[in-house]
Amino acid sequence: MIWIISFALIIILASFWSLIPRNEWWFRGADFPRLQILALGLVVLFLLLFWPTIWDGWRWGSLILLIAALAYQLKMVLPYTFLWPKQVQQVRSDQLNPEQQISILVSNVLTPNTQYHLLLEQIQRYQPDLVLTLETDTTWQQQLAVIEKDYPFRVPVPLDNLYGMHLYSRLQLKDTEVKFILSDEIPSIHSTVILRSGQPVKLYGLHPKPPSPTEAKDSTLRDAELLIVGDQIKDAADSCIVMGDLNDVAWSRTTRLFQRVSGLLDPRVGRKFVNTFHADYRLLRWSLDHIFHSTDFALVDMQRLPHIGSDHFPVYVVLQTGKVFEQQQQELEETADDQQQAAEAISEGIKKAEQEEKPVTDEIAQPHRS
Repeated sequence: MIWIISFALIIILASFWSLIPRNEWWFRGADFPRLQILALGLVVLFLLLFWPTIWDGWRWGSLILLIAALAYQLKMVLPYTFLWPKQVQQVRSDQLNPEQQISILVSNVLTPNTQYHLLLEQIQRYQPDLVLTLETDTTWQQQLAVIEKDYPFRVPVPLDNLYGMHLYSRLQLKDTEVKFILSDEIPSIHSTVILRSGQPVKLYGLHPKPPSPTEAKDSTLRDAELLIVGDQIKDAADSCIVMGDLNDVAWSRTTRLFQRVSGLLDPRVGRKFVNTFHADYRLLRWSLDHIFHSTDFALVDMQRLPHIGSDHFPVYVVLQTGKVFEQQQQELEETADDQQQAAEAISEGIKKAEQEEKPVTDEIAQPHRS
């Protein structure tokens, strides 16, 4: 029984560790494996309940705390299952309008990955309007050149630091900027895409550094970059899509705060997790690649695509815009406390960027057109 109680205490500690208001990676990392902790916790709960031995104070105390921990984990992950109300409507067959639709493929390719043909096969099969690639360098840019004839609007940002990105579009892009928001090493793409109907949609392609022992020692810059973009979006009247590898899970406090600040919706809520990382380890996966959108979009299709040799699976989403969806879908309510938290996180991020002597900069790049 001692070993069962020990495992229960580990599950309890791991469950509530992320509640500690710290940004260091060893605290924020607890946001990621909630599904794994929940699964292990359920096994320990079964053993704790039915192991044939005496019920003493330690056993009762561990049981109560373990149930509380598992309830908390369920609260965090349950919204990303079919048991939860859908945050984004499904477009009915009688509502389909290709002129108002946009299809998007987002793929973190993993720079050393040389299985270029696998991503090209997915692009050929799904024919997305937009392709956003992450971790793409000049070699990947050369290998993807074969799709350029179909994607006349392009924003290339080849880098060899694992933070390069490329945006390919069949649809017209306008007002395109490549911004280095808080670090001169981490780009983001800001643009406006024109749908076939003529409607403009703001696009944001992001890939901030994750909190980890090999990347950023804390989540300060990642959180601030996401919230800076969210703060810009909330005052805009345009339709909007934010996409990319955010190096954060959908249920983290920062991602949920971003949704409330920006007013954007998550089509995974009420449907499925769409866990994209790590592609090679079935039991160690969580959702790092995201597509958020404004309330005037509803969902036509959403898929996690097959393995392309990367540590991430690609994500494919088809959205359709319409006034009827905007009238029926509600953005998450932002509170005064949310505004204060976002302002503090942004201030901390800017201060940290200045301390690292990486000033906030904007670089403008015009999209290439064949």
